[in-house]
Amino acid sequence: MYIEQLYTGCLSEAAYFISSEGEAAIIDPLRDVDVYIKMAADKGVKIKYIFETHFHADFVSGHLELSKKTGAPIVYGPGANAAKFDVYLAKDNEEFAVGKLKIKALHTPGHTLESTCYLLSDEAGAAHCVFTGDTLFVGDVGRPDLFSGNLTKEELASMMYTSLQTKIKTLADNVIVYPAHGPGSSCGKNLGPQTFSTIGEQKATNYALKDMTQQEFVKVVTDGLTTPPAYFPINARINKEGYESLDAVMEKAAVALSIADFKEQVKNGAYILDTRNATVFTQGFVPESISVGLEGRFAEFAGSILPFDQPIVLVTEAGKEKESALRLARVGIDNVRGYLKGGFEGWSAAGEKVDLIIDIDADELAMDIPHDSRLEIIDVRKPGEFNSGHVKGALNMPLDTLRDPLNIAMIEG
Repeated sequence: MYIEQLYTGCLSEAAYFISSEGEAAIIDPLRDVDVYIKMAADKGVKIKYIFETHFHADFVSGHLELSKKTGAPIVYGPGANAAKFDVYLAKDNEEFAVGKLKIKALHTPGHTLESTCYLLSDEAGAAHCVFTGDTLFVGDVGRPDLFSGNLTKEELASMMYTSLQTKIKTLADNVIVYPAHGPGSSCGKNLGPQTFSTIGEQKATNYALKDMTQQEFVKVVTDGLTTPPAYFPINARINKEGYESLDAVMEKAAVALSIADFKEQVKNGAYILDTRNATVFTQGFVPESISVGLEGRFAEFAGSILPFDQPIVLVTEAGKEKESALRLARVGIDNVRGYLKGGFEGWSAAGEKVDLIIDIDADELAMDIPHDSRLEIIDVRKPGEFNSGHVKGALNMPLDTLRDPLNIAMIEG
């Protein structure tokens, strides 16, 4: 038996590779699937199944890419009828063999209607681990407010209570918990720092597994939910309906644009995305660029503030063109139409107009505020961060709302 967690920090996402006796299964793959194919080739195993815990909202899954390249079927749990492609809908408690291992589908609605966990039993038939998707995290559970149908978050939270009580808490304490996400994910309220745990540890420490009534559970799980990133419903739809092949997306993005071609793209409505480090960006950038540095939670921020229906051209650090386009594609931003050849350095060397941002420290800002009545302070952090402390008189406009026409009017007015 071999199990490997493949964790992608900038998305707080965990995919899983499982193999036994020449067969393998992948759970919740990312869109760039070559890593799983290479792992299977290196181990001399054939990918037999692709298991999805639910229709993901925070990234574009690699189920279609991987199925096309390997022929393995895509398995969802009960309720995943919205898929616009061929899937195998597992029944509750249905078992799948991977070598000498057994993987049982446990339908656990709550985060979404089709949410399903997968319980893996070892060669001796003992329950070894459970892949919980967004049903159970380390220290948290999946938020019940992402479903776009006619159910309220309270109704879904009620379902989650039943799922946890009847399917998760009944497992042995030594069963390993492998969730789909770790700390920083917006799929829960406050995930713990670890990316795996055990059922026993979660019973002892996870607030959502404490003994409480269903009514109490619904209240504690739904209280304090922040607005999810704007791209979540877009990614959920993409994962249900399908998407263009990643190879085709990357081919379109790999075009080195001359300054003239770059300008033509912008003239025709392309957004300029600069993926260099923010500290470098402020010292000089192509006018009208949007800065989302590759460091940190790049894809999540990009998905929250960039359009999905307009072309994008890139300005990157040399050698980072492919990585920038790939990480955008992970959240379904497939409309990159090339990158500026020579980067910002080539732009400025050609004598083109540049812009910059002047950084000021806190002491200087504190001195300016009382003496400049025209000074407007915009705090672009999330409401929870703003409410925990902010500059007096600052106006809170979270980053993902800045393109809202009302906010633009307020800033310009």
